[in-house]
Amino acid sequence: MNKLFVVSDGSGRTAEQILMAALTQFPDSRVEIVLRPEVRTEQAVEEIVSEVAEEKGFILHTLVSESLRECVLRLSRIHNVDAIDLMGPLLSRLSHHFADSPKGEPGLFFSLNQEYFKRIDAMQFAFTHDDGQRDYDYDKAEIILVGVSRTFKTPLSIYLAFKGWFVANFPVVLGSELPDILKTLEHGRVFGLMTEPQDLCSLRSVRQQYLGGFSSDYTSMNNVKRELNYAMKFFCQYEWPVVHVTNKPIEEIATEILTIKKRIDLPGYVRKKCE
Repeated sequence: MNKLFVVSDGSGRTAEQILMAALTQFPDSRVEIVLRPEVRTEQAVEEIVSEVAEEKGFILHTLVSESLRECVLRLSRIHNVDAIDLMGPLLSRLSHHFADSPKGEPGLFFSLNQEYFKRIDAMQFAFTHDDGQRDYDYDKAEIILVGVSRTFKTPLSIYLAFKGWFVANFPVVLGSELPDILKTLEHGRVFGLMTEPQDLCSLRSVRQQYLGGFSSDYTSMNNVKRELNYAMKFFCQYEWPVVHVTNKPIEEIATEILTIKKRIDLPGYVRKKCE
């Protein structure tokens, strides 16, 4: 049986898939594919080439490091081993086309994939923990936004989730208590959102005209002030950082939240009431 060694400084999936596609053209050949991922040192290359030589095998590699590719080339010649470099020629042509040098960072594609899937998971988390849903899961959230209706809790959650943060949000309703789990989370995970009463009345009036179905209290200045004061009572009681959202774009509010969170995580941070 022929042994084909797939060597990569990442997961090796790319080379393995290419090899599998090529092997469909040789249905009568008996082949064993041996995967050697996470190859990052010349010593590892030497050990693999020696093994391939003993097995009279064949090397297919996708090493982004130029020094490791040269190592494979040199050792494969010494040991009389066939080796195909899938990555080197492609990087060389792309480098010429873009007039730029490749980073040469092993596992970069896998890292980018991990970030992509983390964002997908974060988005899913934001959708399933929007507007007070699944509050029993709040210990899994990195950021929890608390505020009255129309303080941008949902768009902020989605924006931060796109950046990879696991975010939940909870609405403050006049006369209703907060879930116990919110009161026990460590400082720096829960943020209070506050706005100016006049601005909130205007936003709610537009929403009421567009959707209808709201009571007159929803846009009442007196009621809005009562709601905001009620929310602020919780923010102060539990010493949550407060972020004012009036006349600010989502990006600016999110940046402010992350800046405060970073400051809280620093050694020597002094906790303040109603920050």
